[in-house]
Amino acid sequence: MVVIVFRTRLKAGIDEEALTTLGERMYAIASAMPGFISYKDFAAADGENVSIVEFDSAESLAAWRDHPEHQDVQERGRRDFFTDYQVQVCAPLRSYRFDAGGRRPLD
Repeated sequence: MVVIVFRTRLKAGIDEEALTTLGERMYAIASAMPGFISYKDFAAADGENVSIVEFDSAESLAAWRDHPEHQDVQERGRRDFFTDYQVQVCAPLRSYRFDAGGRRPLD
């Protein structure tokens, strides 16, 4: 599995409706791709936004990275929406969870 951490800051006065529409379209494409696992979005009080995306392999992530519509939206993001961003591609060293519902934790 690979985990992508996408950290962004938005320009002042952006068209938030347009950004939301693009984000929904990107989610529709990514979530239909082989190897997609999950996507979550968070906003911090200091104005930073963080998206966490999981794919099952580096190859499936590369297919998403290279998708032509995704590449076009990346360019539009740099031009119209973001003051800056950072992408981190990570491989989990360990994964476990607690579930108060009584199911066995994952190792």
